[in-house]
Amino acid sequence: MSNVIITGGSRGIGAAAVELFSRQGHCVYFLYEKEHEKAAEVAKKTGTRAICCDVADSAAVREAFAGIPDVDVLICNAGICHTGLMSMLPEADWDRLFDVNVKGIYNCVNAAMPFFLKKQSGCIITVSSMWGQVGASCEAAYSATKGAVIALTKALAKELGPSGIRCNCVAPGVIETDMCAEVDPQILAEMAQDSPVGRNGTPMDVAKAMIYLADAEFVTGQVIPVNGGYVI
Repeated sequence: MSNVIITGGSRGIGAAAVELFSRQGHCVYFLYEKEHEKAAEVAKKTGTRAICCDVADSAAVREAFAGIPDVDVLICNAGICHTGLMSMLPEADWDRLFDVNVKGIYNCVNAAMPFFLKKQSGCIITVSSMWGQVGASCEAAYSATKGAVIALTKALAKELGPSGIRCNCVAPGVIETDMCAEVDPQILAEMAQDSPVGRNGTPMDVAKAMIYLADAEFVTGQVIPVNGGYVI
């Protein structure tokens, strides 16, 4: 049984990962920022522990990890998005996107590193996006953060591999989560039709890829596209 830490675990992909890893017998802790009732619901349903923490706050992350006895698998899933022209994006919003989506990984990896180095083993799974691979109009800032996640993942795989630590990434496509709530249903339907598998993804589709990466001992530095073939 592994100790698994999942950020952004109160809903969507994170909540699916919490459910799947706990169902398979792992000891799961998950971080969330604001949704106390939703986090409590997920924790009660899965028998896991919820920890309130803004991953962009390095001191808060250190405090959160101080209450965790061990870390075997770290899943950096916390993320936010923004849709709109980059020329209309306030600088503070640009900074917040990078603080959560990129700096959040920096904070959590550094907090988990003492556990990994002590054992000379560990698994890090980051969450990018297909837009981090190919870019998306009106999602320039989001695409930039997710492209950074991919580059960071590959660099960490090279840097940490000699210490027995693997680092891989999942790059979801159109996944039916709250991030799609404001997207026109017709557009979502058209994107599903454009996918070779004929549908959009579910949070559990991504969680299953995470389970694979957690167990794949000879896989590191890879980006696993979970997009139904929308981007090939």
